[in-house]
Formats: sequence, structure tokens, C-alpha cells
Amino acid sequence: MRTDPLTTVRNLGILAHVDAGKTTVTERILYATGTTHRRGEVHDGTTVTDFDPQERDRGITIFSAAVSCAWQGHRINLIDTPGHVDFADEVERSLRVLDGAVAVFDAVAGVEPQSEAVWRQADRHGVPRIAFVNKMDRPGARLDDAVASLRERLHPAPLAVQFPIGAEDTFTGVVDLLRMRALTWNDEGEARDPAPVPDELREETLRRRRLLEEAVAELHPRALEEFCATGALGTGTLESALRDLTRSGDAVVVLCGSAYRDRGIEPLLDAVLAYLPSPLDVPPVRGTDDDGRERERAADRTAPLAALAFKVTATATGRLTYLRLYAGTIEKGDTVWDATARRTERIGRILRVRADRHAPLDRAVAGDIVAVVGPKSARAGSTLCAPDAPLLLEPPGVAEPVVSVAVEASRGTDTGRLADALARIAEEDPSLVVRTDPETGQTLLSGMGELHLEVAVEKIRREHGLGVGVGRPRVSHRETVARGVSGFVYRYVKQDGGAGQFAHVVLDVEPLPSAEPGFTFRSTVTGGRVPQEYVRAVEAGCRDALAEGPLGGDPVTGLRVTLTDGSTHVKDSSDTAFRTAGRLGLRGALRACAMVRLEPVVEVSVTVPEDAVGGVLGDLAARRGRVTGSVARAGATVVTATVPLAELFGYATRLRSRTRGRGTFTGRPTGYAPAPPR
Repeated sequence: MRTDPLTTVRNLGILAHVDAGKTTVTERILYATGTTHRRGEVHDGTTVTDFDPQERDRGITIFSAAVSCAWQGHRINLIDTPGHVDFADEVERSLRVLDGAVAVFDAVAGVEPQSEAVWRQADRHGVPRIAFVNKMDRPGARLDDAVASLRERLHPAPLAVQFPIGAEDTFTGVVDLLRMRALTWNDEGEARDPAPVPDELREETLRRRRLLEEAVAELHPRALEEFCATGALGTGTLESALRDLTRSGDAVVVLCGSAYRDRGIEPLLDAVLAYLPSPLDVPPVRGTDDDGRERERAADRTAPLAALAFKVTATATGRLTYLRLYAGTIEKGDTVWDATARRTERIGRILRVRADRHAPLDRAVAGDIVAVVGPKSARAGSTLCAPDAPLLLEPPGVAEPVVSVAVEASRGTDTGRLADALARIAEEDPSLVVRTDPETGQTLLSGMGELHLEVAVEKIRREHGLGVGVGRPRVSHRETVARGVSGFVYRYVKQDGGAGQFAHVVLDVEPLPSAEPGFTFRSTVTGGRVPQEYVRAVEAGCRDALAEGPLGGDPVTGLRVTLTDGSTHVKDSSDTAFRTAGRLGLRGALRACAMVRLEPVVEVSVTVPEDAVGGVLGDLAARRGRVTGSVARAGATVVTATVPLAELFGYATRLRSRTRGRGTFTGRPTGYAPAPPR
């Protein structure tokens, strides 16, 4: 296969709330580009990207899937990401390696909780986006309402470059406001030739075009000059300005359509090429060399290799490591340096990925997203680079687990096999953590939510043929300081023959403002009473002490520790002594503080028929929920509330029972709140 020039490569992700139609959009893109020859359907379990048996059984995307296709001479590497909140870490790892994204929204619901969550994730990574308002054929679909929700909750400048022809079941196409033409599709989803705007829509088209020009002129200096000089914007200027605004993040281009009915996909692909960046349009990747100095490496196939592993899977044909190449070239048989594990690896095979199918390649170049077979130590977040030009890239962040279950093999003889299976799934998914409870000796599997753990356990059962028993889910609590202490003195003195150990520290402990998570440390010691190297040791000891709080042994967060004074011994003081003093001193200080136990809380959106609202509100109150809003939408009521995560186990079943199967809910973590006394 001919390697595409970098200017004709697009690396993008599809982001959305669960059930917004994200996977259907991906399927229609594959069909429109000729990559597939039939339309896959989520409800039939025939989609390319939802290839895992659990995804097909549940009808949702669980694992991010990479596919590659071609459109108008461009190579598009596309990642279909999960929309469920429990799999947000999959989205995080994907966003780390993407240059752009298409955010899909339901035309009826507009911005939903997980839409907002993935949008904020993309903000953190600086990923340019365009928006696609899907399901325009649904009853209650309104483009203007969806754009208004975008403006209110996500971005101040959503710019609609289309508007629909027809509404709900009469939706047949869109008006292209840039080229002032009508784009329509027949009942089979085949695009008709572009046509002039119908007379009855002419006035509305001119009005919307004028609004678009004014909005762009306000945001783009060069467009403003032309607008002031001529009173209008030409199509070329408008398109160029929209490209600049999208790539800078100052505006979001909005398109619309119905992926299920194959309407609006081709203009969406054109917009991906026109507005989203190529690897050459994004800043050079940054990393650190072996001396700890920051280096940049541009997207150049002749530069030394720099690639980031963002996903690892075990398949029947071997271990696959998914890579984004930022610089350089990699060929089959090459030896590369794993800068994270600090060992060399050999590349056995290079594969172009299409979900669960793969096409062999002889080489991959900067800008590519491929899978490789061969590396044994690489994990999600590992850097593979040229051995003679090492560069360590920043790995994707990993969220802390919030739910745990005890797992055990049904048969005692399978305990070793279960341990191996747990180690493998934790290797594939860094947001899963396996540990042993020190009190009970049970093996605990921790993850991002109830569904996340259900999927992991079912994966073990199916792929390893193991019987697995699972305990009741438990949430991960935290502890924090409600009222601190000042001047807490701790002396660490140990003399048991030979050189002794001595450290003296004075600590102030206080809560961080506004219940911020995390930990900060500072020193106000003057006069050199505690040398700087010992100050660092005290900080390290304090961080050690945060692992277990005084209330229930849960991690401690949301506090500031200040080292205000201390003293040393000319012979017996050392880094070890001061680290021990920091650890034991902070433990003692926390016992003297007023502490509060925290529990994870979730913002839920519950959609129920109007006749069931009362029962649902009562049930939320019984679960210690705090209702924050209620809005009527398309014959139903959407109730938003903040509920402790521990109270949501089994809620889906309870909600279906109360609403006769008509109620649904979604949630997203919002942090921690004080828990009731045990």
C-alpha cells in the first residue's frame, strides 16, 4: 500500500454520550469510503468496530477500536471510543494520540452528561473538534436547540454550516451554507447530485449564511477585514477562517444528519478533511531525553523514531501493541528502544488495523496509527524510540479506581490460572487494579464502575474458561482534614548500636481550600535548620503517610502540610531518618486533626415517563440523592441528581421495575463528598 504524505493524513476519534449514534456514524463512514460493502447495525450485532462478543451482546461500545479508510485521496485513521462513563479511561488513552475528533450529539437530547465529560477530556488534550448533530429524523429533533445546548454547556462559538431540509420523518437532506446548495439523499441513503436551494428555503438560507459570516468575522481578523471592506465573506475566506478557528479551538463547526439513514455522512467526511488538522498542523511532540532535558520531535519520517503505545491487547495470533508514530519510520524487523521499560524490543510485524482485522505492512511512518507484534514489555503509555536517540513521551493519565469487588476461582485448583488472567486484563486496561486485601486475604479487582468490573469478570470467564465468584461491589473511600493542627512536634530517635538515627520535625496540617483533591507540601524553615535534602525526604515521608488515614485506612487527600521547624544531629541525621520522621509525624498529626471520611458521588440523569416522576424522586431521596434539576423533553422528564456511588449498585434494575422498562439513566463521577458515619 502506498504510504500517504503527511498532509493527507487525518487521525481522529469519534466521541459521544452512549446511544448518541457514535458507532453507527463510524459504520457509515466505513461504508461511504468503500472500506465495507454493507452497512453494519448495532442492534443486529453486525458492526465492524463493536466486534467483541460483549459489545454485541450489550449493544454498546466497550473497547476503543481503530480503523483505517480513505476519502478523496486522504488516509483517515479513526478510533471509535466508548460512550459509557465506566470506560472513560479508554477515551483518555485514545485522545492522547489523536489530532482531531468528531463529537456526535443526539438531535433530541443535545448535550448529555457523558458528552460533556468527553468534551472536557478533549479540552485537556487540546484536540480540535467538529460537531455532528445526529438523529435528525427522530421525533423532537431540533438542530437549533442542540446548537444552543452546545453554546450553553460546552463552547461559546458553535458555528452551524448546515441546516436541515425537512424535519423528523421528513428529513431528507441539508442545505450547505458555504456553497449555497441543497444536499439530499434518497430512501436507500444514496446521495443525489447537489442542487440549488429550494425556493421555499431561499430566504432562511440567506439569513443563516449572513449570521454565519457575522459570527466568523467577529472571531477571525482576516475575515473581519474582508467583511468590513465588502460587507460579506467569500466561500474561500469563510472556509479558510473556519479551518483556522477549528484548529485553534476558538470555534466549533457544526454539521447535522442521520447516520442510521445514511444522510449527512459524505459532507461530514469533507469537513474532516477541510477543518481538522493533519499531523503537520499540530505542534511537535515533546519528551525528555536520558539527561532529563525537554526535547521536541517534529512529524518527519526522516527524524529519529518516536512512538507512543496507547493500547495493548492479547489475541489468538499474539500480543498486539497499538502505536501512534509521531516521528520517524519503523520497519518490520527493526530493533527499537522502550524508553519506559528501558530495554530493547524487536518489531516482528506491522499491521494496518481495521478493528479485529489486520493487513500486514512493511513499514509505518510518522503520522500513522498501527499495531505491531513483537514488543513484550510495552504497556499503554510506553514510548518506543530510536535506540540512538532516546526520547520519553508523557504517558496518558490513568484514573483512580472507585469500585472494588472480591474475586475468587470457583475451584481451588484454578487459583493460579485466575491470578494469571487478572494480571493479563490489568495489563490490557491500566484502569483496572488487582490487589490483595491485607485484612481478609481476598483478591480485589478495582475499576471505574459496576459495568466496568462486570465486563472484566465476564472477559475472564469467556476467554480463559474460568469459573469466577464475585463479591458485592464496594466503593473506594477517601479521608480528608476538616480541621487541622499547628506546631505538631515529632522526634524520631533510634539508637540500637552503631550509627543512630535522629530527625526532628514540626508540622502544620490544614485542609486545602474548597475541598480540593490532592496534596501540597511546603517548607518555611529558615536559617538552614533543616537542610534542603532533608526537606525533600520529609515530603517523601509525608506522601508515604497518605496511603492510609486514621479513620479506616483509606487514602488521605485534600490537605496541605507545612514544615515549619526542625533540627538535625551532626552524625545521626540522614535522608532515611527524616523520611521516617515525615511519615510517622504526619500520621500522628492526622490523628490529632478532625478528619472526615469521603465517598464518591455521581451526577445522574434519569429519563422517565411523566407518570413515573414521583416514584423516581422518592427512590432517589431514599438513596441519599440530592435532586439538582428537572426538565421536560419530548414527552418525558429528565431528572438530574447527585447520588453517592454506593447507592447506585443495582439501580438500573430498580428503575426499570418502577417505570415498567421505560426509564433509563446515565451518570458521570463528580468527585467526593462527606460520607455518613459508619
